[in-house]
Amino acid sequence: RRNRRGRNHGREYGVRPIRALILTPTRELAVQIGDSFSDYGKYVGLKHLTIFGGVKQGPQVEALRGGVDILIATPGRLRALIGQRFVELDAITHFVLDEADRMLDMGFVADIKRLLPLLPKSRQTLFFSATMPADIVALSKSMLTDPVRVEVTPVASAVDAIDQPEKKKLLVSLLREEDKSVLVFSRTKHGADNISRLLSKSGIRSEAIHGNKSQNHRQRVLTDFKSGKIRVMVATDIAARGIDIRELEIVINYDLPDVPETYVHRIGRTGRAGHSGTALTFCTPDERPLMKDIQRLTGKKLNAETYRA
Repeated sequence: RRNRRGRNHGREYGVRPIRALILTPTRELAVQIGDSFSDYGKYVGLKHLTIFGGVKQGPQVEALRGGVDILIATPGRLRALIGQRFVELDAITHFVLDEADRMLDMGFVADIKRLLPLLPKSRQTLFFSATMPADIVALSKSMLTDPVRVEVTPVASAVDAIDQPEKKKLLVSLLREEDKSVLVFSRTKHGADNISRLLSKSGIRSEAIHGNKSQNHRQRVLTDFKSGKIRVMVATDIAARGIDIRELEIVINYDLPDVPETYVHRIGRTGRAGHSGTALTFCTPDERPLMKDIQRLTGKKLNAETYRA
């Protein structure tokens, strides 16, 4: 056990220790969670801090030294600050693992497993995941004791499923007709870049976000998109996970996802907080099996139109 007068911020400065830890896979989601705590916890007297990589750690360390009740963190930066003894987790009473399936996709499971022994055995653990593949079920069983499972039944919004041979032409045509904010989903990073370049060449300002983009770039694009500075954002599923834009008007599934539950998560980006929204899905002949999986999951046959270039 470390000396309680060591370098850890709470022990060294005699301030309150961290009581709640929220672990999330991306900087964007961490920032959004922090914003929510600012809004909902404005009058409750709890201090929270968001830490993530890609920026200098100095300001984060100084904030830790001032005392923090709730820490929102991405795995890499948290691991670094624990290694430098700026963070101790022995007073944690609540541990939240957010977007667990994306943690798995992004290779953070080893970080999570190394973190668990540092947490008190007596704690409340909350485990959130949009999908529950076998690996996530196994991880949850290793972390939880006698858990209660709360599951939300997927609900599909009205969607146009479009079978067509020329996705690029259709996308440009649709975006020229609609002067609204649009989030376009691509299955791959390379595809997201290609779509963004295509739209820019067609006079439609857009930018792409995905795992190969720097955190500063992704945050800047997200801010510009929310403010209306850019109208179209192209994203992969991992980069878009957790994005909360209340007045996002249209989501376009340029590529169908390999996992049908991901489709439900995608269309859930629009029509939030009582606002109306539209989801459009492009489906080429080779993607029809994926569309059948989605319809089986949602229990709803999607409206279809055929497009010919």
